[in-house]
Amino acid sequence: MTTQQSLGTTRWRASLVAAFACSGLTMASWASRTPAIRDLVHASTAQMGVVIAGMSVGSMVGIAIGGGYVARSGARAVVRTGLLTLSCGTAVVAVGATVGFGWLVALGLAAIGFGMGSGEIALNVEGITLEAAVGRTVVPSLHGSYSLALCVGALLGLLASATHLPVLVHLLGMAVLTTATTVWLVRGLPAATGVEPRGAHPFALADAVRSFLGVWRETRTIAIGVIVLGMALAEGSAGDWLPLIVVDGFGLSATTGALVFASFGGAMAVGRFGGGWFLDRFGRTPVVLASACSAVVGIGLVSFAPGIALAVPGVLLWGLGAALGFPVALSAAGDDPVGAARRVSAVATAGYTAFLVGPPVLGFVGQHAGLRSAILVVLVMVAISAFFARSVARPADR
Repeated sequence: MTTQQSLGTTRWRASLVAAFACSGLTMASWASRTPAIRDLVHASTAQMGVVIAGMSVGSMVGIAIGGGYVARSGARAVVRTGLLTLSCGTAVVAVGATVGFGWLVALGLAAIGFGMGSGEIALNVEGITLEAAVGRTVVPSLHGSYSLALCVGALLGLLASATHLPVLVHLLGMAVLTTATTVWLVRGLPAATGVEPRGAHPFALADAVRSFLGVWRETRTIAIGVIVLGMALAEGSAGDWLPLIVVDGFGLSATTGALVFASFGGAMAVGRFGGGWFLDRFGRTPVVLASACSAVVGIGLVSFAPGIALAVPGVLLWGLGAALGFPVALSAAGDDPVGAARRVSAVATAGYTAFLVGPPVLGFVGQHAGLRSAILVVLVMVAISAFFARSVARPADR
């Protein structure tokens, strides 16, 4: 690789790191203020589950069109659109919470979800292509940028909560930051990543649906989808409910909830930044198995712990266990460059199905049995995903 090519891939990677970080900051900013937002809109636990589901609905729409959009216009265009939609959604959530309209918060979350869902496809296609260019594992560390930003954003949320900073000021500030960062980072992304010749990708709606369903006839894609379903639920349920579990389940303050959520993000960041070495050394299958076991033990500790002192180690194990499953599965879906965008889109759909179904289901169960009991649903799904770990093995290992 020449010096010019090296500089190009360095800027490429820096842009992807910034894009993932914007998503993490936005998610943490919203999640760390969920107790305050819930109070502002006067929602019960079950009602809050419905509000949060707005993000999942938007994500599903973004995922559904993301693969075709990337194939037609390139990943860079999708990243730009996704992040700007993310910014707009954050601003709408801020306004909706301030005026006390739960439906407006749900609408803003839908916009955030759409931006993250469509951007998820584009960013992972970019990451998989970058991996091929540099010849080493990259995608988990990119997701690590998301997790590190999740940790930093949660700490900022803790500070905002402790100082009683209005939700409006906090979230609008994040929206402005994301917009400014987007303007910079898109210049470092290649223009045509993921673009397929017109004959290679269907653009008619009926053909697009047929192609999407055709991907799901592949046994390996189905197995990878099961892994994503469980691991995405493990990651997403923490983002949606962990601060409220601390507040309602352990009777602690919203500030403590934000701190515990920050520790979850930190654990995920450690797992993702360090995961590349383990993946290259041991392979995908053993790492996914170990991740599932860690998440199961961690969720069990949070559910059954008599106090927060034992729950915090559980949160750390939960974060470490949830760190690698989603990015590794997406990388596995993109192993074959032909149709990579469609496979990544299809597999990511399984993950966002978990994001869609998870909030209302956990909210309903939590309303009747408590949130600490509700997360046992997540534990079962993660345990099931472990049985399909062999499907993520690299082609050479298979």
